[in-house]
Amino acid sequence: MSALPSHRKPRTRIHTATPAVGITTAALASVSLLGQSASAAPGGPNPTVEEVQRKVDDLYRQAGTATEKYNRAKESADVQRERTDALLDQVARGTARLNDTRRVLGSYAAEQYRTGGMASTMTLMLADDPQTFFDQNQLMKQLTGREEQALRTFETERAANAKQRAEAGRSLARLTASQEALRAGKQDVQAKLAAARTLLSTLTAQEKARLAALEKTKEDEARRKAEELAARQAAAKKAAEAAAAARKPSSGSTGTGSGAGSTSPSVPSSSAKADKALAFARAQIGKPYVWGAVGPSSYDCSGLTQAAWRAAGVDLPRTTWDQVNVGTRVATADLRPGDLVFFYDDISHVGMYIGNGMMIHAPHPGAYVREESIYYMPIYGSVRPG
Repeated sequence: MSALPSHRKPRTRIHTATPAVGITTAALASVSLLGQSASAAPGGPNPTVEEVQRKVDDLYRQAGTATEKYNRAKESADVQRERTDALLDQVARGTARLNDTRRVLGSYAAEQYRTGGMASTMTLMLADDPQTFFDQNQLMKQLTGREEQALRTFETERAANAKQRAEAGRSLARLTASQEALRAGKQDVQAKLAAARTLLSTLTAQEKARLAALEKTKEDEARRKAEELAARQAAAKKAAEAAAAARKPSSGSTGTGSGAGSTSPSVPSSSAKADKALAFARAQIGKPYVWGAVGPSSYDCSGLTQAAWRAAGVDLPRTTWDQVNVGTRVATADLRPGDLVFFYDDISHVGMYIGNGMMIHAPHPGAYVREESIYYMPIYGSVRPG
């Protein structure tokens, strides 16, 4: 195959920007109206600290949902960019082949011109629509075998090239749409986070102390529920072990349980893959939450669980909405270390269960990867990957 035609300009690859991580001045300005909800309406009462807490929690939840939408749009844009690049490469190679064949036809035309042959026939061969030439049987009969084959090859290559160009155009349009969704998602996340910060900035020192006390009460309640779950799971494990021990002696034995048939299944525990995923997640504790991040220095919630299970050799999808459909659904009472726990009705957050009612997760912007009770947020459901 010949090299690409020299007249062809180098094609610039299309790249989307990497995820933005901060709240810019422009973003803060763009949501100034949202921040007004933190202030009292003219003549109206100031919001209570409890109302501020609920509003901030809701804004963080909305930001989590917007982040998952951003993650999905980015994943789609990445896939579409690869597809578009591949199609444009195909078009370039097809154009090179087409030009090679065109040069062969040109050499035939030049040869006929020098020998006084069918200049008009070769002119038709090199016309913009050589298909009309095929419809003229009398002219076709005047072609040599190699000329006819070259013409047919030219027409086939030109049709294929036109088809590839059309598909590349459609792919570019889809990429543009994905990039628009990406930009919109980025703006949405920034707006939610800016609104939460603006809302918090309106609190006095006394109100912030009250908010911290409310947060501690919420954490204490979540921890209490985690301890209750841990106690139930420990009791269930003890009962299962006792039942297994009771079944251990084989039939007709003296109760020593030394026969080959005396073994029984052990109580289920985390798998080797789950242990690896957990070890990875624990190593990330203390790293900051950054929306759209997949490591290694920062993560969002689904980025952390994806990276942890990838370290164990299991590929999870990028978003919470897709991760929840991978693996086996499990009840909260049956959770094992390594299981994924999803939160809120819109499945906008995920954490990794570590046992005793606790999880490791990347909570929200401004926070760090940490251990926390699974009852800190409303549970949607749980999945066991692997």
